[in-house]
Amino acid sequence: MSKVLAACLMLAAQTYSVPPAVMVGILQVEGGNIGQQVRNTNGSYDLGPMQINTVWVPQLADYWGVDNITAARWVRDDACTNMGVAAWILRSHMDETGSLSQAIAHYHSRTPSKGYAYRAKVIEAMRKNGLIKSASR
Repeated sequence: MSKVLAACLMLAAQTYSVPPAVMVGILQVEGGNIGQQVRNTNGSYDLGPMQINTVWVPQLADYWGVDNITAARWVRDDACTNMGVAAWILRSHMDETGSLSQAIAHYHSRTPSKGYAYRAKVIEAMRKNGLIKSASR
């Protein structure tokens, strides 16, 4: 991870009171890059390092007072904006569900089977990076 991404990730995690380790896990699983735009089967796109889905763009554009194209470009091309939006989404899901575990799943999908599989990948990424320990057996 670049120093810029790391700094942006830590600032976003602190701003929205989400665990930095979870943000790192999500970043590892998403595997996106600054400027990246990946088309999904449903016609939406995932943007930037944290692969923010364009479903969020209208709400962000409205909040920021810009058009959708500008909001999407900021999310896609600016590392700190991308990390901030990811942390805001994670915090929103935490506030909604009252559960960090459920929030991680919802970051990817509200469909339980898809969300649970995603959460397992994030946990494994955190484990591989030494951010959490394996459970004692």
